[in-house]
Amino acid sequence: MAEKGLKKWVITITVITASLLELIDTTIVNVAMPQIQGNLGATLEDIAWVVTGYAVANVIILPMSGWLGGRFGRKNYFMASIIIFTIVSFLCGNATTLDELVVFRIMQGLAGGGLLSTAQSILLETWPKEQVGTATALFGLGAVVGPTLGPTIGGYITDNYSWPWIFYVNIPVGIMAALATYFFINKTPKEESGKPIDWWGIALLAISVGCLQTVLEKGESEDWFSATYIVVLSAIAFVGALLFVWRETSIDYPVVNFKIMRHRSFSIGMFTSFVLGFGLYSSMFVFPVFTQGLLGFTAQQSGELLLPGGLFTIAMMPFVGKMLQKGIPAQFMATGGMFLFFVFAQMMNQSTLASGTSDFFWPLVIRGIGMSLLFVPLTTLAIQDLKGAEIGQGTGLNNMMRQLGGSFGIAALTTLIHVRQGVHRNNLLVNINEYNPAFTQRFNGLMQTFMSKGYSFMDAQKAAYKAIEGMVMKQTALLSYTDAFWVSGMIMLCSIPLLYLQKFKKGVKMPVDAH
Repeated sequence: MAEKGLKKWVITITVITASLLELIDTTIVNVAMPQIQGNLGATLEDIAWVVTGYAVANVIILPMSGWLGGRFGRKNYFMASIIIFTIVSFLCGNATTLDELVVFRIMQGLAGGGLLSTAQSILLETWPKEQVGTATALFGLGAVVGPTLGPTIGGYITDNYSWPWIFYVNIPVGIMAALATYFFINKTPKEESGKPIDWWGIALLAISVGCLQTVLEKGESEDWFSATYIVVLSAIAFVGALLFVWRETSIDYPVVNFKIMRHRSFSIGMFTSFVLGFGLYSSMFVFPVFTQGLLGFTAQQSGELLLPGGLFTIAMMPFVGKMLQKGIPAQFMATGGMFLFFVFAQMMNQSTLASGTSDFFWPLVIRGIGMSLLFVPLTTLAIQDLKGAEIGQGTGLNNMMRQLGGSFGIAALTTLIHVRQGVHRNNLLVNINEYNPAFTQRFNGLMQTFMSKGYSFMDAQKAAYKAIEGMVMKQTALLSYTDAFWVSGMIMLCSIPLLYLQKFKKGVKMPVDAH
């Protein structure tokens, strides 16, 4: 039942805040990893499980969130997720060993996954049917801005405080969100109460999605299928996924209702959400690594660079909702968003080793505008045909596909960068020979510079070769990163035709749950 007045806005702020907690925590830890590693005495490979554990748990719970909300009541499940997330945030900050921190991050991921889709379902219930576009736009603020703000907040906290505070900041926000949920959000019936629990479905989902996410998170660092455990996990993920789909389509009360895939718009929307996640998360992964690792920016500088784009996204979201409400086809808006992301990627593709902070302002602003034009229209198109209890299932699957798209994107671009570094290095080394006038001129100039500083001839020669090697390494890295941006832009551009396979009509209005 739709709400009015102050109560509607209190509920809206509550669910957006709760979903922001979950989304910010997907990226806020990244910039604090070196500090956590040093404090807990962990290796780089081991500390990566702080991020991986959260991501794996998050993706496992997302498709189940609709079923859990139906079984326990949406308000009860949402409030429990907030409370658990808040308590575990405190435990993460108090962790004294890496094992403790990884376990608590997995628990945080399980609770956080329940926040995202349930928050979206509550928001759709709270707003009148004719204002659903605006409601989804407001929810999109968290979904798009959260991963962008994470590095900014994390960079500031890491540079000015100790790493536990990246978890402690969740506590007051979580307490307020839990209280607001208790007092303002209406209870919903327990739809699945009394029905048998699909334990086999839950187990197969956890095994298949968990294995897949682990492969995506760890594959590149393990040289993919060179590692035996990656091969084993890939096989388990494949077989587990087949068994899970068979199980869920052959029983009466599945944990994930695949019957909603009969809606063409939703089926295609799953893939476009995957593409959105690919662009959103992979670009936010590559950009800080590029600016900090190659251009020498600090964590806080990289985070601050992302802020203007996030602010433009915030400013555009309500406008996007209004345009949908006025009848502008969602396909047109999503096309504009994908094209703007492509423009952003091509501008990043032109980066040089001399690029400074000012060179990234407009590309990131264009990306921010593009993302605002993508989230709401893509969600609108995906769930426009769903009704009643299908909405909870649909939003869970849709959010899972966006998260998986991000994991695939990060894994794919990380591998691409690694492969292209070898290609570019070989291409550049071809020019390092005494028959190349440009090389000999640069080499002799370096020799003279070092000899003028008191180096002997042999030492100057060694130093000159080292300097040339450093230049080759930097140029190789630059070309590899720009390739990654180019590929992400092309994937987004090539996905535009998919939008026009979905229902095409003006004034698309998303369905609202009957409760």
